[in-house]
Amino acid sequence: MKVLLVDDHPLILAALQAVIQGLGDDVGVFGVASADEARAALKRDAHFDLALMDLGLGDTDGFELLAEVRAEYPALPVVVVSATERQVDVIRAIDMGAMGFVPKRASNRDLFEALRMVMSGGVYIPPMMLGLPAPPPGGDTVPAVMRRVPEDQPLTAPEPTQKVRSFESLGLTPRQAEVLALLLKGMPNKLIARELSLSVETVKDHVAAVLRVLGVSSRTQAVLAVSQMTQANPGLTAWRTTSQR
Repeated sequence: MKVLLVDDHPLILAALQAVIQGLGDDVGVFGVASADEARAALKRDAHFDLALMDLGLGDTDGFELLAEVRAEYPALPVVVVSATERQVDVIRAIDMGAMGFVPKRASNRDLFEALRMVMSGGVYIPPMMLGLPAPPPGGDTVPAVMRRVPEDQPLTAPEPTQKVRSFESLGLTPRQAEVLALLLKGMPNKLIARELSLSVETVKDHVAAVLRVLGVSSRTQAVLAVSQMTQANPGLTAWRTTSQR
């Protein structure tokens, strides 16, 4: 697996590289410190499996780079790793096609969980965005990725504060499941239609049906709803990916 990291803070970049490299011997990590370097890296080699990027880049607004990457490399999953935890920024990033949003003060365990979820086809949203317990106010503001996690501390997902329905109870058809999986990747209707060899109008009908089944009115709300279900029951991620072509 090849991972592209984009962060203009040298210490954070080095720390993230070390953490990602620790995912396995088959993981290759390439770090860059600016949007221009990220563009150049993708032009040289567009076959990255995952990109992690900060929003606070010195040479370009991170949202602009996110939009460029999603438009030019729609198959590349992008996870935002940012110091901001504003709800509006999280929603905007997901709405623009990011498949995950990890605050920099999140623990290594949360980062691992986010990457696991994204690489298996899911979308990761911070627990505090899903009605789950949020970190206490104040306290340590040092990014957790720069701190060691005790080896005997278990790697566990946060416990949800409310029950959510399982995918099995939603009643999605196999085709609707395929559309949902591509929708979660931030693909527009035209690309979904091309991927599934359907007309754009048929895709629109499927998207409308998926939103109706989920009880939401927009793609972003659908992503939030599915992310909540996935974090409550990680086994649902495999269900979504096996439905894809």
